[in-house]
Amino acid sequence: MFRLWAKIFKDNHMLNDTVICNDTADTRTHKVFQALHDVCMEFDLGEPIWLDSNIQDFKRNSKTRFTQDSFIENINFDFLEIHVIEED
Repeated sequence: MFRLWAKIFKDNHMLNDTVICNDTADTRTHKVFQALHDVCMEFDLGEPIWLDSNIQDFKRNSKTRFTQDSFIENINFDFLEIHVIEED
């Protein structure tokens, strides 16, 4: 089972969160991208752009934060954080 926890923060307060589960036989990369897509659909957001800093953080910690720099449209929060909390 693959689970990704997504959280939206503003002023150091969590505004919204969700957990996306995926038990398909896809690769880890496909599961991450699909989970991020599902998060954005649930939160009604455009999908963020993966910057080099996001990729490095995610490789190192299985966790990253997407700030305004990663989004094309304006966002009304400080950052979207994603974190892989379980993988088989």
